Amino acid sequence: MTDAEWALVRDCLPVPLWLEGRGGQPEGYCHRQMLDAVRYLVAGGITWRAMPGDFPAWDRVYAFARRWRVKGLLAELHDRLRGLVREEAGRDPEPTAAVIDAQSLRAAATVPAATRGYDGAKKVPGRKRHIVVDCLGLLLAVMVTAANVTDRDAAMPLLERVRARYRRIVLVWADGGYAGRLVGWAKQQLGLALEIVKRSDDVSGFVVLPRRWVVERTLSRLMRSRRLVRDYETLPAVHEQMVLWSMTMLMSRRLARRRA
Repeated sequence: MTDAEWALVRDCLPVPLWLEGRGGQPEGYCHRQMLDAVRYLVAGGITWRAMPGDFPAWDRVYAFARRWRVKGLLAELHDRLRGLVREEAGRDPEPTAAVIDAQSLRAAATVPAATRGYDGAKKVPGRKRHIVVDCLGLLLAVMVTAANVTDRDAAMPLLERVRARYRRIVLVWADGGYAGRLVGWAKQQLGLALEIVKRSDDVSGFVVLPRRWVVERTLSRLMRSRRLVRDYETLPAVHEQMVLWSMTMLMSRRLARRRA
């Protein structure tokens, strides 16, 4: 991170319990070094054991990332940065509309057979990540499943998670893969208006579709992080963590450029 990025991220970091007098021992490492190490891993797509010697030992960095995932500290940092980006864009920190989509990925040999499948429509063996973003393309929720799980089946628990976390969202845009009974279910069970944005049959070639291009852009930005080009994680929750790290890097850099 640059100094400008670190100044932003430092103010958004969760406060350790020992600083609040609620127990625990003072941490014996620099947060900036740990964050840089995890960001280096996500951006470069290296293994944990290939961590360069300029960073702390790989097992300490792994323990740091695991603790932040289990304790929800990474999600807290991510949400704070997202709120700052929305405020910089002149929007309310809490979104009122969202876009949903999915992306199939090939799985590495480290992915167990129990959590992988085959996407027959896209001819991709591996896993599928389902994301919900706001109108700026910022991540609201992510869920990783086997590739054979259909978009509609995965959208139900994902939309339930979105409804529980963001009470002001009333409208969700989606592509034709989410059409059908999911539209009525979302309206009755969650109070969400699921609007299907379909491609016209009269148009040939590449056409930018309204609203859907926002989530497609976010999926393409995730592919810039080499750790997310394929699924290397044993647990789907770890892949979701890597998505959060990638979006955190994107938002901190954007904020640092704007304020500079």
